Amino acid sequence: MVVDERKPGESASDYAFRVLKQNIVSVALKPGMLVSENDLASSLGLSRTPVREALNELAKVSVVETYPQRGTFIAKIDPEMVEDSRFLRKILDEAVIKLACRETDPLILKKLEDNVDLQEFYLTKENTEKIRDLDDRFHKLLYDAAKKEFIFDMRSGVMIHFDRVRTLSMETIKDMKIVADHKNMLAAVKEHDEEKAVALVEKHLSRYSFDAEVIKARYPEYFK
Repeated sequence: MVVDERKPGESASDYAFRVLKQNIVSVALKPGMLVSENDLASSLGLSRTPVREALNELAKVSVVETYPQRGTFIAKIDPEMVEDSRFLRKILDEAVIKLACRETDPLILKKLEDNVDLQEFYLTKENTEKIRDLDDRFHKLLYDAAKKEFIFDMRSGVMIHFDRVRTLSMETIKDMKIVADHKNMLAAVKEHDEEKAVALVEKHLSRYSFDAEVIKARYPEYFK
């Protein structure tokens, strides 16, 4: 498990939730894996209480499951929940990019440009982990541009289901067309072309649905 430093002012439970979520999305905490509150608390340098609170929050979005007499497990990937979360993200991302096309702060545009430049750099290095992180930041910036930061945070819990498949897709298929997608989406925003931007979002999110069978064939133990 990868453990980041605790941010200034971050509560113990928020810190535990953030780190656990990151490790579930990156599949460092593997689907079907048994986890121990004591071990997690020790790794994070926390007491068991905030770890238990974080696990309870993750259970609410069905990525952690607790069974009496058996213990707490990272939930296996449920294809139906993946598709539901992809469906939700598609609706939200299409609406958000429309708003971003209408009026975008020049400072945010510059951050988007810098982000895409970094994606292209790490593409040459075949660094999928960095590209995945930059992918997250790119979409967060689009929500910032649309002044919908709260909605981005609100959707993040249910997106864990989709994001785990996204991680496995990048590791298995190694299809980095997503970098070109981001570059084209940025161009559409700068051109105020809402129709083109929405079509690009749909194309971008459809890539992961095409990969499902390949991923399941490689990691059958990760899926329900």
